[in-house]
Amino acid sequence: MSTTEFSDEQLSRYSRHLLLPEIDLTGQTNLKKASAAIIGAGGLGSPAALYLASSGIGHLQIIDDDNIELGNLQRQIAFRNNDIGQPKATRLRNTLLDLNPEIEIQAISKRADQALLNEIATRSDILLDCSDNFTTRFAINQASLATKTPLISGAAIRFQGQISVFDPRQDDTPCYRCLYREEADSTEETCRDRGIFAPLVGIIGSMQAAEAIKLLLEIGQPLTAQLLTIDALSMSLRRIKLPKDPHCPACSGEQ
Repeated sequence: MSTTEFSDEQLSRYSRHLLLPEIDLTGQTNLKKASAAIIGAGGLGSPAALYLASSGIGHLQIIDDDNIELGNLQRQIAFRNNDIGQPKATRLRNTLLDLNPEIEIQAISKRADQALLNEIATRSDILLDCSDNFTTRFAINQASLATKTPLISGAAIRFQGQISVFDPRQDDTPCYRCLYREEADSTEETCRDRGIFAPLVGIIGSMQAAEAIKLLLEIGQPLTAQLLTIDALSMSLRRIKLPKDPHCPACSGEQ
C-alpha cells in the first residue's frame, strides 16, 4: 500500500499503528474507509468513541438523546464541567473532532428507536452497543440481525462488567437475545440505582473499541460467541462460550 494516500501529518498521527504488521498502511487505510455507529455517549460510549476516533475510523455516528448532568462527570470522561446541560451526542462529537479533525462524525441527538437503528445499521460496518437499558439493547440487536452488521455489546454495573461480540454474518453464532430474553427488562439495574465504579466503564468501553478494530481489520481473535466478564474488585476475568439458542425469538426464525 502506497503512503501517498496519507499526508505527512497523518503518517505521523498513526505512526504507532503503522509499525504494527497486523495493521500497517493497509489496515490504516481500511480504518479510514470504515464506518462505526456508537449507540450511547455515556460511560461506555465515551472511551469507545475516543479510541475509535484517535485510531482513525473514518466515519463515526454517535447516537444519544440525553443531556449532560453533573452526576455523569464521575465516569463519562469525554465531558467537562462546562458541558453540563448540553446534548451528549453533540458535545462528544466536538471532543472527538478536537482529538482528530480528519474524520467525519455525525451526532444524532434522538432516541434510538427501531427505525433509526435500522437506518444507522445500513450505513455502518459495525455497531457498538454502549446503551444502558434492555429495550435499546434488544432494538440494536434486531438492527444488527436485519442488516447483518456485527455488534459489540458492553455493559457495567457496580463492580461487574461484561463484553461480547455478536456477528450475524456467521449463521451458527448467537445473537444478544440468545443471551438475554425480554423478561430481563423487569429486573434491570441502572447506575443511578446501584452505582458504578468509574474506571470499570473505561475498561469495558476501551475493550469495545479494541474488538471493533479487530473485526474491521479481521485480525486477532474477536470475542464472537463468547462472553467476557470482569470483576473489578478482584480484577478477575472469566470467559464463557455462548451457544446459539435454537428457539431464540430473534435469530432462530421462530415466532
